Amino acid sequence: MSFYDQLKFDANGLIPAIIQEHKTGRVVMFAWMNRASLESTIATGKTHFWSRSRKKFWMKGEESGHTQTVKDIAFDCDGDVLLIQVEQVGAACHEGYQSCFFRSVEDQGETFKITEPQLQKPEDIYGKKS
Repeated sequence: MSFYDQLKFDANGLIPAIIQEHKTGRVVMFAWMNRASLESTIATGKTHFWSRSRKKFWMKGEESGHTQTVKDIAFDCDGDVLLIQVEQVGAACHEGYQSCFFRSVEDQGETFKITEPQLQKPEDIYGKKS
């Protein structure tokens, strides 16, 4: 039985993927994958995703150079979530942070705090938006 046969893609053909830095265990991002992006990830060893907002296939780092080299791909007991361990180059977050999870809730949800330094400003990564 194929690995793909064990997975449960949603009605839109997507499966959630949690991306974790393999050396530290830190979750650096979350994204959606379809079968084609998962196949490309496996074939190339670099993460590829499906953007629901842009309705397009993309490789992590294609614009920023902040790529992810795949170290392991696992799936949960229900087959409906992927856990992909990577070696992250540069910031994982498009806002220039190591992790997309750089804010933590405080004061019973009244405020939040930034929990890590910004590695780069987005305009330095992607250039100025016109």
